[in-house]
Amino acid sequence: MTQTRQELAERFIASTDWTGANRTPLAGDASNRKYDRVRKDGLPPAVLMDAAPERGEDVRPFTTIARHLSDLGLSAPMIYAEDAAHGFLLIEDLGDDLFARMVARRPDLEGQLYQAAIDALIVAQNAPPPPIAPYDTDAMAVTAMRLTDWYLPHATGHAVPDALATEYDALVRNMLDRLMTGPSVMVQRDYHAENLLWLPDRDGAARVGLLDFQDAMLGHPAYDLASLLKDARRDVAVDVQREMLAYYIAQTGADAEAFTAAYAACSTQRNLRIIGGFARLCVRDGKPNYPDMMPRVWDNLMDDLKHPALAALRSFIDTHVPTPNAAIIARIKAAAHG
Repeated sequence: MTQTRQELAERFIASTDWTGANRTPLAGDASNRKYDRVRKDGLPPAVLMDAAPERGEDVRPFTTIARHLSDLGLSAPMIYAEDAAHGFLLIEDLGDDLFARMVARRPDLEGQLYQAAIDALIVAQNAPPPPIAPYDTDAMAVTAMRLTDWYLPHATGHAVPDALATEYDALVRNMLDRLMTGPSVMVQRDYHAENLLWLPDRDGAARVGLLDFQDAMLGHPAYDLASLLKDARRDVAVDVQREMLAYYIAQTGADAEAFTAAYAACSTQRNLRIIGGFARLCVRDGKPNYPDMMPRVWDNLMDDLKHPALAALRSFIDTHVPTPNAAIIARIKAAAHG
């Protein structure tokens, strides 16, 4: 008889020191993973990650990257127990002080927190990466196609002609080939305020708790910085964006002109991917809240496209891709029920 996920989870917990612990569900994310907070007297607080393999999840990348980051002295969650075959991990609970919540309560901390996040990012980037796949032009262009695969047809109500999709793909690839030059580093790919926790009792870069890094790949150093400063979920103050970009360049010795162009390119690709991804999450996966974040992502995209090296792609977007206004967001949400 096939066991349910609940039964498998209970069996996994029973195999650890946390057997009999209290479990409380935590808010999930855009993935198929689920989380429970696990509490038992006399033991450190823990989190149960439930990542069902039959739903395409795999906990092994998380454990690989978590151990790599911990070895660098960074604050990834400790792995207390694992059952990779069934998709369960019991990991360290790093608390509730997400950067997004901290800045909402204390806007004056934004600069301090983001500088600490950049310090932690630089530590991760300076280390030899673990064996992970490349996030190169091919991989980035494929994910950028979510714009024409999901956003554009549902925003306009019309199928996207093959020739238009091909033109868009060529423009994205040209941008990335020209501007994303230099050595690759580990990019965590979701390095933003909802995945970073403030741990003030720790020292240095370890004050930044790290989450949601299991999709890490080898990519351009500007990518995670763009993820951090051009956040899809919160507005980072413009002066903080400017100061933190300058801080990163000063700390790493990067060539300012080349890095700024690569930063604009990475952020552009990311925002194109996210707009399409939010449409897909709504239409395909029935998650209607994601399109509400499209206007912020669009504003970030328009800011990115001001860079003169991106003029050709800017012209294409201006001509063919409509702004996600209220009517278009409503149309995309309606498509989820069609």
